[in-house]
Amino acid sequence: MLSNSLIELDRAHLIHPVASYRTHEKLGVRVLSSASGATVTDMSGRQLIDGFAGLWCVNAGYGHDSIVEAAARQMRELPYATAYFGLGAEPGIRLAAALAERAPGDLNHVYFTLGGSDAIDSTVRFIRYYYHAKGTPQKDQFISLEQGYHGSSTVGAGLTALPAFHAGFGIPFDWQHKIPSHYAYRNPVGPDPQAIIAASKQALRQKVEEIGTERVAAFYAEPIQGSGGVLVPPKGWMKAMRDLCHELDILFIADEVITGFGRTGPLFACSEDEVVPDFLTVAKGLTSGYVPMGAVFMTERVYSTIADGAGTSLVGHGYTYSAHPVSAAVALEVLRLYEGGLLENGRKAGKRLMEGLQGLADHPLVGDIRGRGMLAAIELVTDKTKKTPLPATADPSRRIFDRAWDNGLIIRAFGNGVLGYAPPLCCTDGDIDAIVARTRKTLDQTLEDSDVRLVMA
Repeated sequence: MLSNSLIELDRAHLIHPVASYRTHEKLGVRVLSSASGATVTDMSGRQLIDGFAGLWCVNAGYGHDSIVEAAARQMRELPYATAYFGLGAEPGIRLAAALAERAPGDLNHVYFTLGGSDAIDSTVRFIRYYYHAKGTPQKDQFISLEQGYHGSSTVGAGLTALPAFHAGFGIPFDWQHKIPSHYAYRNPVGPDPQAIIAASKQALRQKVEEIGTERVAAFYAEPIQGSGGVLVPPKGWMKAMRDLCHELDILFIADEVITGFGRTGPLFACSEDEVVPDFLTVAKGLTSGYVPMGAVFMTERVYSTIADGAGTSLVGHGYTYSAHPVSAAVALEVLRLYEGGLLENGRKAGKRLMEGLQGLADHPLVGDIRGRGMLAAIELVTDKTKKTPLPATADPSRRIFDRAWDNGLIIRAFGNGVLGYAPPLCCTDGDIDAIVARTRKTLDQTLEDSDVRLVMA
């Protein structure tokens, strides 16, 4: 059978991202064959609602013919154009202008990458260049949040603060530092928003003083910490941290690779947070995952400092596929679809999703429900008062994913018993209701897991 052949080819040759290679070889791949709207179909014909939009990225949903046509048209006309040597192509130019027009504040300059990880790497290079141009090259220390995620490249994975991305890789580097997350459900200062904001500000101030004010270059934060467990900061947190960075004379970088393009409601979560960062990174929803692309936005001040510092010299940072015309053509069409009704539908669907998930609060395993727009999480516990996590023996990331899959639902199951949701913005009421109903069934099955029952007995 074709499916068996593919499984064997995959087992023999394809290295999967963030996977236990030996476990994957043992279990084999699940092959997806087609998709439409919020539904994907595997090679056996099984249909599932994609409650995670691929990897937080298929924001527009699957099967938009107009996106496919935009890519095909550009491939016929001009499949590639370098942005080196002062050259360019219309789609990249128009996309940069369209994004700058819609970005918060004066984030008017856009540098294109292939995805989120190299967008983060690019910010590190640009920030270093910025401080050299200012005559302060000693500002070379970077700070991010525990449980934050800033990519899987060597530099970005060091800014990331999740153990799996560090173990065995010799990172983080000694110039990469962390402060505690705002994680409201498990914050030592308690759930009070103002107390959490005050604690985060104090932690950043202390870290900067510890390193040396004259040494710290930048602070990185996601509007919502995605891979850390969909950790939503209190309202005003981003603005408070941005203001403190200004006070401390360090750059503030907003990583919107996950939150951008309608995931939390607006095109950019920073708009809702009333924040204009010095740099803003995007990817994923930029092209709705149909083709690879990411971007770095710079403010006028940052861009001008770099440009003036270089003068007539080259700024030696570039990628072969920067401003790729096919990716840019796709992104322009995706942007048109967002503003043609998908953002509005996503806001309505997000409200229904959060209300539906809140309806699961009475389940014995549900400790916390959090989210914003079409980005949400349920944190499972075996004791709601003590907030006891699911035991490691229950293997939550694998077993819960498998149960949800068997129930016709794809979600993200984190190893600490957190279920992550990021459905496409095109979801219908029926899609959302099915996500909630299939989640409840998955929770009921998890409650019957022998390892879970053992600790709840």
